[in-house]
Amino acid sequence: MSTPSAARVLVVDDELHILKTIGICLESIGFTTILTPRPQEALEVARRERFDLAFIDLRMQPYDGMEMLERLHAIDADLTVVIITAHGSIDSAVEAVKKGAYHYLQKPFDLKELQITAQKAWEHHQLTSVVRDLRERVIQQPDTGEFITRNQEMLALLDLAGRIADSNISVLIEGESGTGKELIAHFIHNHSAREAKPFVKINCAALPEELLESELFGHIKGAFTGATRDRQGRFEIADGGTIFLDEVAEISPSIQAKLLRVIQSREFERVGESVTRKVDVRIIAATNRDLDEALREGSFRDDLFYRLNAVRLKATALRQRPEDIPLLVHHFIVKFAKEAPPGISIEAMKALRLCRWFGNVRELENVMERAVLLAEGGTIEPAHLPEEVRRVSESPVYALTLEEVEKRHIIQVLEHAQDYDEAARILGIDPATLWRKRKKYQL
Repeated sequence: MSTPSAARVLVVDDELHILKTIGICLESIGFTTILTPRPQEALEVARRERFDLAFIDLRMQPYDGMEMLERLHAIDADLTVVIITAHGSIDSAVEAVKKGAYHYLQKPFDLKELQITAQKAWEHHQLTSVVRDLRERVIQQPDTGEFITRNQEMLALLDLAGRIADSNISVLIEGESGTGKELIAHFIHNHSAREAKPFVKINCAALPEELLESELFGHIKGAFTGATRDRQGRFEIADGGTIFLDEVAEISPSIQAKLLRVIQSREFERVGESVTRKVDVRIIAATNRDLDEALREGSFRDDLFYRLNAVRLKATALRQRPEDIPLLVHHFIVKFAKEAPPGISIEAMKALRLCRWFGNVRELENVMERAVLLAEGGTIEPAHLPEEVRRVSESPVYALTLEEVEKRHIIQVLEHAQDYDEAARILGIDPATLWRKRKKYQL
């Protein structure tokens, strides 16, 4: 988003003292203003220059505020317009809002009221600009299952994943539940020469040892009670492609030994069979546990770890990449909307940005599916969000500690900035200090 000083405002009012007062008031809070008492001149200026906001008097000649609203939006549909109205013209001002004006300001107005209205209009303009951009990008891009992010650490991870994708090297993906480890595995497979071959996944924590061995390597008829026919395992099904072993840290020592053999020799036997089978499979493993700790405890084999750990990728938690939240929010809005995607209010977006998201992207996805359903095609408001999400944003600033206020401010700056260097400049600190604060607040 732009910085406040970059906001350009067109002000049109045929009462010169009001025109000048608005200009002085808005420039005192950092806005750049162009003032004119003549509607025709305002339209000429709007054709030559770009504006973010416009304050338009309702009663003017030869074009009144309603016609100016229509003509300005014909020039720039993205312009955010505030109508200035006298007391007797409230109905017309409300009609203008229905026709696309952001809000109206009633004369005589307090200067503080003007500044607050302008700041809210600017925030609305910034948010709608982001919504429009993200919606276009999401709609234009097919759902490839690839990772949605603009976080620098995740972009670096995906860059590395793309560079090793076309090799046969094993990959270990670490990260909390819901951070998108499976999407990263899909990303690697889809960018490899194996793309046309199967991508087979298995959750190693979801099955007991006996069933997991059969799922991985297959079995023959009569191998155990209930084995009524021969069955291929996941490794055979994935031949030529990729197998994704989710929660690999949960497998037993005996299956770890068999998995190590497959990685080393590309050979295995079905359960109950002595025939050795060959397989050509790329192995990608994932875990939400600390494998270094599992190695120290002796619950995970060193040799298997080093075989899986040829390339180690660490998925960043969503609370550590707040700049991705608006991007993901609008992706999920488009994904879950049955018809035209609903809008989202500034207050609802603030609540989503401030939430800690310990369930990561998966939790955000569930919240947005619920919100889209409850909004019923209208604007998503805080009332459509779960209580635990709303509660964070409803805490009054004066009730927060100084550290919490600092953390909230850093989160907002990180969302707006293009990178960490720009964020440090906005905050007035050096990048090393920002790094320490991000580490302190787990941002």
